[in-house]
Amino acid sequence: MSGWSRFSAFLRAGIFLTIMLPVSAALAADTVPAASGLFGNLSSADRRILAMLALFAGLLILATGLAVFYLRARNAWLKRDRAAKAEAQALAARAERAEALLMSEPQLIAVWSGTEDLPLLSGELPGVTISSSRRGLIGTGWLDYHDTRTLEEQIAALRGRGESFHMVARSRHGGYIEADGRAIGGRAVLRLRDVTGDRLELARLADRHRRASEEIEAIRSLLDEAPVPLWLRNANDKLVWVNKAYARAVDAQDENDVLSGDVELLDRPAREEANAARHDGKPFLKRVPAVVGGARRTLDVIDIPSSRGSAGMAIDVSEVETMRADIGRQIEAHVRTLDQLATAVAIFDADQHLTFYNASFAALWQLDAAFLDGRPTDSEILDRLRAQRRLPEQADFRAWKSKLHEAYRAFEPAEHWWHLPDGRTSRVVTTPNPAGGVTYLFEDVTERIDLEARYKALSRVQGETLENLKEGVAAFGSDGRLRLSNPAFAAIWRLPQEMLEQRPHIDDVVSRCSVLFRDEAVWQALKGVITSFGDARHSTDQRMMRVDGTVIDVATVPLPDGGTLATFTDVTDSVNFENALVEKNEALEEAARLKNDFVHHVSYELRSPLTNIIGFVQLMADGAAGPLNEKQRQYAGYIKTSSDALYAIINNILDLATIDAGAMTLDLGKVDIREAMQGVAEAVQPRLAETGVRLEMKASQAIGNFEADGQRVRQVLFNLLSNAIGFSQAGGTVTLSALRKGQEIVFRVEDRGRGISQAVIDRVFDRFESHGGSSGHRGVGLGLSIVRSFVELHGGTVELVSEEGRGTIVTCRFPVDASAHREAAE
Repeated sequence: MSGWSRFSAFLRAGIFLTIMLPVSAALAADTVPAASGLFGNLSSADRRILAMLALFAGLLILATGLAVFYLRARNAWLKRDRAAKAEAQALAARAERAEALLMSEPQLIAVWSGTEDLPLLSGELPGVTISSSRRGLIGTGWLDYHDTRTLEEQIAALRGRGESFHMVARSRHGGYIEADGRAIGGRAVLRLRDVTGDRLELARLADRHRRASEEIEAIRSLLDEAPVPLWLRNANDKLVWVNKAYARAVDAQDENDVLSGDVELLDRPAREEANAARHDGKPFLKRVPAVVGGARRTLDVIDIPSSRGSAGMAIDVSEVETMRADIGRQIEAHVRTLDQLATAVAIFDADQHLTFYNASFAALWQLDAAFLDGRPTDSEILDRLRAQRRLPEQADFRAWKSKLHEAYRAFEPAEHWWHLPDGRTSRVVTTPNPAGGVTYLFEDVTERIDLEARYKALSRVQGETLENLKEGVAAFGSDGRLRLSNPAFAAIWRLPQEMLEQRPHIDDVVSRCSVLFRDEAVWQALKGVITSFGDARHSTDQRMMRVDGTVIDVATVPLPDGGTLATFTDVTDSVNFENALVEKNEALEEAARLKNDFVHHVSYELRSPLTNIIGFVQLMADGAAGPLNEKQRQYAGYIKTSSDALYAIINNILDLATIDAGAMTLDLGKVDIREAMQGVAEAVQPRLAETGVRLEMKASQAIGNFEADGQRVRQVLFNLLSNAIGFSQAGGTVTLSALRKGQEIVFRVEDRGRGISQAVIDRVFDRFESHGGSSGHRGVGLGLSIVRSFVELHGGTVELVSEEGRGTIVTCRFPVDASAHREAAE
């Protein structure tokens, strides 16, 4: 029995005796009769004393027992205390030895007990800082992201399921940390150690291997999903790996199907060339045709040799080639288009070298093509233009050029205006190119600016003109509303200015104007023209007789924008004058008709008696009626000369009448030019002898003949010579010449007389126009009129050149073949 058990039994017995003895004595004293037993003769007081003594004896026994037990227990406790202290000292020594052993190398230990989130930390690790947050050492950021996630997952498994782990993680400082997790005594223990020595090198190699494996796996996955066919061959030229694009290109099920069947993408010649290049240790780079997915394609094949075989790649460039050809054609088309532009274009690259220019650029700046083809820089071109004084004059040319070259660093186009020394103005636009460089656009706007200035001036002039026109002008839009009018329009129709400013509709205008002109049909026609939408819009003219007697001419003109321009002209005075002129013209025509009838009648009536007079005078002069004295013969000569002149005048009048009636016909035949000239010369000999004028004739012996009416030709030449002789001074010379010029015969009559005044030269070919002046020669004015009529009847022309005081030249041109000319005219 142990000491604590004996002490407990003794303590219980003492307590029992202490309680039970006094109680028994008291009960005995109170209940036992006085005469019975041992206490029968005791009084109640004695019995209470006796109970007290019993209580005291019990307490004494209890105290004695407690003292004995205390002494024995104290000895036992002292013995156990000495043993505990000895054990504690031993444990402290062991703990010191363990801590010394633990701290012998850098490490950190974290212990999680039960469900506690905060770990108990021991030790330290250089470069590792532990936070006091609930995330503990994982959230401190001393591991890279990948290793942090892995360590978090491992710790969670350790604490949740007791799964041990061991891993090497890379710190952000470039070192390596060894993490070892164990479940010990219901606790999760994590030990972190700095890896050094061989283990460090091994950790580095393992990390490098892991990263390399991950990179290789990522690259393999990337290559497997690449859109271009890829493959690997061994030293025996056998396929050992292909990607999915390769399998699709050869229409295989998958990569394994390609490898098992050794399905080739390239044809044999291409593979043989690649093998030869690989044996020479050179890469194979070539563009070859191949069938890809059942279609003929063009591939850029790259096959790189290695120590264990080769790696290859095929890039489909069919679309690239097509696009390149399209781009090439587009560039050529753009170049041709730019060369046709009037705007000068110059493109510079990022190095400010000229890469393109069109013909307008070279023409605008007058630069040599050889110089431009040498790819000069922007500065070189500007310097040359400045030397040739083709740039705007600048006080600081370097600063001006530097500001212009800011376009190479800009993002938005800029516009410049150059006023050149030669008076031209150029609009220059600099546009930055996306790939670097600048595109210059040079537009010669000199003409445009001049046109704008002239247009503005013209607009002002037209505005002033429109405002001051006497004709009313009104422009209506396609909607029928008035857009423009001048004061004359308002005055003609008595329209208030306030109404016109409100752009009234044509219906409103017509309703106001119909008070002065009530012809509804005319107004409806005018409204129809203004509001018509037909494609065949045309101009119209109307005349309005207003109730107040005013006559208005209305003209409408369709405008290009769909509108209509209407003009209103007050022609009352013109109509009155026209009526008066018509009446006068009718009177003049009647007078001319009467005059012609009179002339024709008189001519025919005079011709017969005149013929008799000439015949009888001729008989008298010849002596048929008897001899005449000298005086009589002289008078008979005068009578005959005057009668011949009168007869010629009457014949001319009759010829003109015949021509006017359209009844004149030509008797065409071969006319010898020299004979005709000689005949006319003989006919005018009397006039030459009378006036003392000399006649010269000029014509080539081989001039020949031409087809014409010989009588009319001689009549023309006779009239011309008669006029020339009449206007010549005594002793003067008249020249008659003829020459053949192409398909024309040209007769020319020249005199050196007083000439014809410029005031009357335009009327010399009119009938009955005679301007003898002081020459003493004055006819009836029919000679030149007859000349022009006969020449034009042959299809020729007459030209008269005269200078007052120096003479006159008349030129007549006859066609060589008059009949052919008349047939062509008909």
